[in-house]
Amino acid sequence: MRVISARKTAVGCVLGWSLATGVCTLSKAAEPLPPERTGTVRVRVSPDRPDWVYSPGQQVRFRVAVTLDEHPLTGTEAKIRIGPEAMPPTIEKTLAVSGGGLTVDGGTMKEPGFLRCFATVDYGGKTYRGFATAGFSPDAIQPTTEVPPDFDAFWAAGKAALAKIPVDARLTLLPEYCTSAANVYHVNFRNISLWEGTSRIYGILCEPRAEGKYPALLEVPGAGVSAYRGLIGPAEKGIITLQIGIHGIPVNLDPSVYQALDQGGLAGYLMFNLDTRDRYYLRRVFLGCIRANDFLTSLPKWDGRNLAVKGASQGGGLSIVTAALDPRVTGLAVYFPAFCDNTGYLKGRAGGGPHFFRQEANRTKERVEVSKYYDVVNFGKRVNVPGIYTWGFNDESCPPTSMFAAYNVIPGPKSLLLALEAGHFSTTEQNERVNVWLERLLKGQETPK
Repeated sequence: MRVISARKTAVGCVLGWSLATGVCTLSKAAEPLPPERTGTVRVRVSPDRPDWVYSPGQQVRFRVAVTLDEHPLTGTEAKIRIGPEAMPPTIEKTLAVSGGGLTVDGGTMKEPGFLRCFATVDYGGKTYRGFATAGFSPDAIQPTTEVPPDFDAFWAAGKAALAKIPVDARLTLLPEYCTSAANVYHVNFRNISLWEGTSRIYGILCEPRAEGKYPALLEVPGAGVSAYRGLIGPAEKGIITLQIGIHGIPVNLDPSVYQALDQGGLAGYLMFNLDTRDRYYLRRVFLGCIRANDFLTSLPKWDGRNLAVKGASQGGGLSIVTAALDPRVTGLAVYFPAFCDNTGYLKGRAGGGPHFFRQEANRTKERVEVSKYYDVVNFGKRVNVPGIYTWGFNDESCPPTSMFAAYNVIPGPKSLLLALEAGHFSTTEQNERVNVWLERLLKGQETPK
């Protein structure tokens, strides 16, 4: 029967009319399908102590909670892996997840360090992961790297070579970035080269418009290749700011340029010439940070006294290096620093990001020896100005073992702000605390402890 017209009746049936038979038929409508379900799955892991800190020999228990839209998700299994951070697991098991979650015995550590528990859950065709990291006497962690006997002489020679090169600063006003309270410039100045001649450092300068004398802040970059817009906010509050790139290219180009370099000519730049001390890529970068301060301190509006440096990850390491090499620096703010205790992997524990020696093939004698001249631990031993340092226990890029190895040997006034759950990122709360600390330091409103 071919139905050519239909309408729904009051009782939920369909009334249809067949042209072929002239018969009106009544049939029941299909029942609607129940709604499908999706939602937000979270796997949360936490140590059983609220501060996440234990003494060597103390047992840690990890709590694992699996939720769907913030309610317990049952009927699943969690794959558990526990071991020292960045190292192969020592415990592996699969456990059923009940409504109350589960608790796993994580064991302990005999020496200061960090023990990490991963939990992964498969649900709806996807894999979800959570993890947490317990610290065992982190304030007792000591570095594995060593200070070369000619460390200071090597860097003194580099600074002397840099001092012979004129700054030759060039500024271009960027009207589209300027505000009523701050002028913004694209700047560049000369730096050493790893080969013949010189290179240049590029950055964004933000300067208060009003006449006067102001403190200065250098922000050094994280890893990668990118453009920069400058730190306009602090400049509007009366702080000269300079945000630099490290690769010797302008920092206001089209984003496609940086993407091409990041995936092409500058891919893996942190390994370039790591087996040759005088030609290693970071030599030009470390000395370039000093050259950035040469430029900042030459500005007529600098107050002649207050100069801080700030950075995260690669920039966190560069901040410590700059404060160690440049006596003009009066304070520093460091987020999860890289290049700390790179040789940890040679001693069976996590080394610093970017993990030069995680792969055994990279552990040549030449690279290991060169790394000591660029290890942030060895610069940290020479930092004597006030600093605020901040990171989390869950950082996989810069393992906390490596960061504590550097922090613990810094002799200068220091404070550590922990955001335990944070990975390789900073929280709003961290940023607010650090920015307030920096502003007060630079404006002489307090002497940080």
